[in-house]
Parts: sequence; structure tokens; C-alpha cells
Amino acid sequence: MLDRPLVFVDLETTGATAHFDRITEIGLVEVDRGDYVGEWSSLVNPQMRIPPAIQALTGINDSMVAEAPTFEELAPELHRRLAGKVLVAHNARFDYGFLRNEFRRLGLDYSPRVLCTVKLSRRLYPQERRHNLDSLIERHNLSCDARHRALADARVLWEFTQHIHHELDRNVINEVVDKLLRSPALPAGLAPDALKGLPDTPGVYIFYGENDTVLYVGKSINLRTRVMSHFSGDHSTSKDMHISRDIRRLDWIETAGNFGALIKEAQLVKRLAPLHNRRLRESKEICTYHWNPADGPKIPKLMYCAEIEPGLLGDVYGIFRTKRAARDALRKIADEYGLCLIRLGLEKGKGACFAHQLRKCRGVCVGHETELNHAMRVSMALNKMRIAPWPYKGAIMVREHHSPSRRTDVHVIDHWRYLGTHRSQLDLFDHYDTRHEAGFDADTYKLLLSALRQPEKNLQIIEAP
Repeated sequence: MLDRPLVFVDLETTGATAHFDRITEIGLVEVDRGDYVGEWSSLVNPQMRIPPAIQALTGINDSMVAEAPTFEELAPELHRRLAGKVLVAHNARFDYGFLRNEFRRLGLDYSPRVLCTVKLSRRLYPQERRHNLDSLIERHNLSCDARHRALADARVLWEFTQHIHHELDRNVINEVVDKLLRSPALPAGLAPDALKGLPDTPGVYIFYGENDTVLYVGKSINLRTRVMSHFSGDHSTSKDMHISRDIRRLDWIETAGNFGALIKEAQLVKRLAPLHNRRLRESKEICTYHWNPADGPKIPKLMYCAEIEPGLLGDVYGIFRTKRAARDALRKIADEYGLCLIRLGLEKGKGACFAHQLRKCRGVCVGHETELNHAMRVSMALNKMRIAPWPYKGAIMVREHHSPSRRTDVHVIDHWRYLGTHRSQLDLFDHYDTRHEAGFDADTYKLLLSALRQPEKNLQIIEAP
């Protein structure tokens, strides 16, 4: 480890997201082939306010950085000090991500070899559970005169490096360091072989944290590439920063293509409720309007989407998160098209509706417009949010094939309801009682509608005989 130029770096920042937050302090210790060269530090004007919680943690406040140089002003000297050296940091992905993003904003490239002392400690002391900086200071009796200040923490890393070289065999250290520098830049909490077996095929991946808490569910047509992109080191989003910090293991499910991956992802997000996914809507809370002036109901009937039977498709309109949102949408349509609030079920009573008194309703409620004409205008108004009729006679099989892996999945779908996936299409139509297997799900409907309108080349749609 000490046979190469090293720079031990610590940063203080305004937050955890490299794309949005900024550096407030830089501290570094330069070492060349085991010899201490020097150290350098500076406060940095982040050109944004420092949150109170960060001020309390680091002791760095807005007044301290007000007259400090900006990163742009420090960049030439900092880039020179970092150039050609291995970047050594604790939770190095954090520091590297911030430095790379700051340099990138100035049009400068910074792509050093990176060594994380969290990973180094885990490899050298596998019997220990905790490897945060406070634990290292306590365990190895290291000195730190100003915790959470950049230069003081960088000095701790240099002292830790000297300590392990006195305590452990140099060859053991070098072997571990060489492996870390050669291996993909995985988060510190992941096992070195965590990506072993991760394929370059379509599918869904699941990230787990402590106690198997589900952190995130994602999908991709190339699992390995997509998973590695989360660990790129840029941390351009807060989500990726938190995932990299908290992840402990990952799992994946292969599919035959993007279609199957989309379906599986939606299912898992609803079932597992990952911390960093946008929550998909609970089916039982989603509303729609059923309306058919010829056969009934004469007034748009508010109902739950889960209650949609196959025979109603074509006569249901809109997907709304709540009943209140549904009524608000219908009232907006009434205003836009001059419709009667009573005929829409938004008001009760006889005679003129309130909208007619405001000269918005054209007067079907007082005989100034025929019921037929009003019904036609309601149809026109609702048509833009109509839930599409099922375009097939009955259930269909969607055969999905992935040529490189020779995998084939067969998905059974009926009236926008996903019924299941199998590896063979033999007698699948006979296997399902399509009347009862699944209810209508709004998110699945949107997914299927988009996918089936323009099927990908690897999809074959087979209708029931």
C-alpha cells in the first residue's frame, strides 16, 4: 500500500447529494511511498446555506465560509495535489462523488484510483462488526482533535494506515489493497462477491439493507449494467447516495425481456414497499366513474377500480387516487363543457343547478337543453379519460423471448388483468379461470396499455382459441 503516492482526503459538505449539495471544507494529507509529504486544508464557500443540522454536526456555519474561496477558485491547486495519487477516504464513494461532480462542473476530469478505508478495515478485521471512523478511532486508539472537521479526519486515516502497517503483515495488507483497487467500486456494506452470477440479461433486482429491509426494487434489460450504475460513484441523486450507504445484499429475478420485467417490478414494489421507490397506488383506494346513458347508470357512478368487471370496460372513465379527486375532476369537466351538476351527481335536488345560476350550465336541469344532447356532451367530455376497452375476444398469451439467454416467458392477460407467467404455453388458457383470478389494477392497466399498443419485437401475442 505504501509503495505508491497516496492522498488521504476528507470533505465536509452541505448534505449527502453530490448533484445538489456542495463542499464546505477540504482536508488532505499527502504521502509518497510511505513518507509524509505534507497536508493542506481550506474552508470552501458552498454558495448556498448550510442546513442547521449540518452546522451542528461539523461546527461549520455560514459566517465561517462567507469569505472563503469557492471550489472554482481552489480547483487548480486542489487538482494538482490530487493528480496521480490514489484517493484514500472513509466511505470513499462519498468523497469521490463530490470531488468528481465539483470538477465536472468546471469541465475538469477527475477519475483516480480509489481506496476506501471502510472496506480495508472490513477485510483486515473481519471479526469486528463496526467500521465507521469513530469505531476505528476507539478500537485502534487513534487521535483526533476535531472530529467532523476535514483535516482532522484525514489525519486519522493516515494514522490508521500507519497503525495497520505496524500491527499486520505488510504482504497481507498489500494483497487486500491490490484486490480492492482491482475490484468494482462496490458499496462498503456489500460482500466482495455480491455481484457474482449477476447476469447481463433482463430482469428485476432488489436491494436490501440491515435486517433485510427492502431499500429499492428496479428493472432493466441488462441487470449487471443497471446494478453497477447505482454504484458509479457519482451519487448524482440522494437516492443512490442512501442506497450505497445502506445496502447489505442484493437479489435478482431474470425475465425474458422488458415486458416481464415491468410487470414483475410493479408487483414487487406494491408487495414489498421499498424505502426508495415511488409508492404505487393501493388498488382498493383508486376510483373511476361508470357511466352508460343507454343502459345505466344515467348519472356517472363513482366506484373503485378493483370493482371493474370485464363487461364494464368501455363504460368506465378516469383513474383517480381518491373519491375527492374524482369529484374535483368531474366538477372541472362540468365547468369546461357547461354540464349540469345535478345530472353529473355532484348536486342533489330538483330545478336549476348551482352552475346554471352562474350561467355555466346550459340548462338541461330547467328544460333549456334536451337530455339526449346533454348526454352526448357528457360522452364527449368523458371520452378523453376513458379506460380503453379490451381489444381482444378473451384472454391472450404474450410470448416473450430473449435470444441470447434462450429464455421464453409466457404471460397470461385478460381484460387488462395480469394472471400469471409461465415458462411454457401448453394449455395455459385452460389453466386459468379468468373470471376470478385477478381484479383490475390501475397501475397494471397503464403498463399493459402502453406495452400492448406498440409491442416490442420479442413479443408475440396469441389469442385464445
